[in-house]
Amino acid sequence: MREISYRQALNEAMEEEMMRDPDVFLIGEEVAEYNGAYKVSQGLLEKFGPKRVLDTPISEAGFAGLGIGAAMVGLRPIVEFMTFSFSLVAFDQVVNNAPNMLTMSGGQFNIPIVFRGPNGPAHQLGATHSHATEPLYSNFPGLKVAVPATPRDAKGLLKTAIRDDNPVLVLESELLYNIAGPIEDKEVELLIPLGKAELKREGVDVTIICYAQTVRMALAAAEYLAKQGIQAEVLDLRSIKPLDRETIISSVSKTHRCVIAEQNKPFCGIGAEIAFQVQREIFDELDAPVLRVAQEEVPMPYNERLEAAVLPSQEKIIEAVYQVCYL
Repeated sequence: MREISYRQALNEAMEEEMMRDPDVFLIGEEVAEYNGAYKVSQGLLEKFGPKRVLDTPISEAGFAGLGIGAAMVGLRPIVEFMTFSFSLVAFDQVVNNAPNMLTMSGGQFNIPIVFRGPNGPAHQLGATHSHATEPLYSNFPGLKVAVPATPRDAKGLLKTAIRDDNPVLVLESELLYNIAGPIEDKEVELLIPLGKAELKREGVDVTIICYAQTVRMALAAAEYLAKQGIQAEVLDLRSIKPLDRETIISSVSKTHRCVIAEQNKPFCGIGAEIAFQVQREIFDELDAPVLRVAQEEVPMPYNERLEAAVLPSQEKIIEAVYQVCYL
């Protein structure tokens, strides 16, 4: 085992898949000459050349559509959005064309394409650059949505996404790019299946369900709660679509309490779907109502203190756990 950054893990995943399969290529704004806006594609242009690492104009709808067309003829494009807030400019391509082509062509066209890039709030980026888009894209049949929280998950999920014959969104977090974590040596093939959650910490008193940015908050909250005598189980979803309902139900059946920490806003959010699944399947197992920790229902402020007040946090997760434990 070794330690590498989240950014490096993503870079390794793309490099390995591009070496393995000559049909894989990367396209997006500043991915080539500039090595990516967040340096995720560092060195790939030098290794694979300008035919497989392509800079594009600032035209998300254009290069997303180009990627879908390339996938229709058998290539495997990786389309990087500088931020998933900008993917809304390519909404028609991502949600209308990519996921529907297989069905509408009567099975003639698979669309093996990956859309990836930073998603969700970062730090003082304002309302138009801070959207957490996972509830939006998870609503459309035909799209798969991965939300890695660690370097290991980032690499394993991205490699799996690139090999998938369907459109997959890999929603990264700008706040995680510099975070380091343990991962297997490069010689070990690392593939993590979509739709398989992971217990990041075992517990018996409450299940904290989380993903992406909220995983680190949940783990920190669980560490604090352990000192108070509360053993919290931390379940990292790793992918939203498909969703690992079996592991969710198993964990909550054991702890009988559930707190969902999500980086998006609460209305029509990921937590709403999970809470529904839990109450439908194991209502009689619950010792308290399911609680959710999410963004406030407001546009993201630029002011640092207001931004912190709007976002989910370790402290808000701890308070929610106290509530479901009636403390």
